[in-house]
Order: sequence, then structure tokens, then C-alpha cells
Amino acid sequence: MNRLLHALGGKRIADAFRATVSGDPNGAPDWSKQMAVGNDNGFFGPDSDTWKVHGSLSTLVGGVRALLMQAAYPAALAGVAQHSEYETDPLGRLERTTRWLTITSFGSTEAIEREASRVRQMHKRVVGSYQENNREQQYSAEQERHLLWVHLAFTDSFLTAYREINLPGTVKVDNYVKEWSKSAEPLGLRSAPKSDEELRDVLDDYLDHEIKPIAMTPEIVKFLVHPPFSAFAMPFYRILCNAAISTMDLRVLRVLGLPPKSRIWLAIVKPILRILRMILGEESPSQTIARERIKRITSTS
Repeated sequence: MNRLLHALGGKRIADAFRATVSGDPNGAPDWSKQMAVGNDNGFFGPDSDTWKVHGSLSTLVGGVRALLMQAAYPAALAGVAQHSEYETDPLGRLERTTRWLTITSFGSTEAIEREASRVRQMHKRVVGSYQENNREQQYSAEQERHLLWVHLAFTDSFLTAYREINLPGTVKVDNYVKEWSKSAEPLGLRSAPKSDEELRDVLDDYLDHEIKPIAMTPEIVKFLVHPPFSAFAMPFYRILCNAAISTMDLRVLRVLGLPPKSRIWLAIVKPILRILRMILGEESPSQTIARERIKRITSTS
């Protein structure tokens, strides 16, 4: 099957995918070398639920979903609009997010702290204001409510996508939420939910009281749904985006001004991701480097 897929242009598809997500056609950008740094398993390790969830290609749907969810929170939306080059470098933000997610998931404690330091320095610059109901509201990416919303968006989105696309019961949900809460600590957030029930409760509080559209919302949402990708990449992205929207809470969709999507998009995306997994291999180059680091540690201990 792999030979057939490659004969049908599988390598081109794989290279384009890796370049889009990581910035490198081989899936091994310079920052992936950080997975070899350090002498411990990091926060999680190969047997963790975090490795299972974040090693799955369902993160492609979860990542799009997380970006859309973040846009429902005015402070996060304003930060993207005012402090990123999303219009001129749409893939740059995706690559930087992929870098943080990958290093935090699979890197050593030393590598995680280096990456967290980079992100913290970036957050210091993400400050400003936006108009809400004719009043100026100040924001900072270092604020706890801002950090918590971004964490909730990622956690809920990756977990939801995994549940919808992979075999049920293969991940202990409470354990994943508790594990991934640790990812927020190096960024300055100590109040991340530690269970699925707590995640639902905190998320509901935001959805009922803090998400809302502002003047910039339609422009950013339009960009997220229709980014300037190539004609080759756009059909695949549209499937990912529609699948992501099909899993989203109606309260979020109302804020974003998006209509619900049929769950048929999940049925469409599942076989595509299975084929992509066959082309790419069972794990990413970053995971392979991380496993080699852990093997080195265990063989010398």
C-alpha cells in the first residue's frame, strides 16, 4: 500500500504537509533537534496519554479547532490581530505553535524550559487594547485569564478531535487533562484544570460569560476559514476546517458567526488521515528523536 501511495504522489503530499505544519519538507526543522537535548523523559514520556493524543494526526483537526476557539475570546483575538503577521505569513504562526506543542509534548525538561522561555518573552510584547461596546479594554498575553483560555482551547480541541477520530477508550481522559495541565506551568499558569469535569466547568464559565465578538472578529475568522493556501493545500485544509467546526459548541460558533457543519465531515476526514499516516509513518521525526533520547538515557543508567 505504501508503494502504491508513493506512486500516486504520496511523497509530494507528505513533503507538502510536513512543510506546511513544521516549516520543513522532511518534518525535521532545526528546532526538532531540541528533542535530543536533556537527560529525562520530560513532562510525559512514551507511555503517557499526552504522547498518544499529540502523536495522533487528529491534532490536525484539533489545531484548526483550537485556533477558531481562541478567536472567540476578545483578548486572544486582539493579540493575534495586532501582534502577528498572519496576513503576510499565515504559516509562520502555525509553525511556531507546532514548535511549542511538539517540544512541550516530547522534549526533555531542559528543552521544555528553553521553549517556554522563548514563549514567555514573546508574551511580554503581546499587549494592547481593543474596543468593546464603545469602551477601550486593555489586554496582555501574560494575564491569567488570557493564558487559561488559550490552554482550554488547546486541551478541549485536541481531546475532542482525538475522541471523535480515534478508537474510543484508548486514552484515559482525566489523565490526559491532568497531564497536559503541566504544560501550562512553565508559561506562568498554575490554575489549569486537572480533570475532564473541571475542564467542562471552567470552559462553560468562559462560554457563558466571557466570549463575544468584537470589531476584528469577522476579519480574523474569515482568514482562519479561508487562509491564502495554495490550490494544492486548500482542499485538504477545508476538510480539516469543516471537521473541526462540526465538533464545536454552538455558543462559540455564534460568536464567530459560523454556521454549524454536519458531522459527515468527520466521516470524510477519518480515512484521509489514515492514508496520510500510512504515507508519513507511524510517528513524526520529532517523536523518533525523543525516543532515541530516552533510549540513550535508559541504556546508560
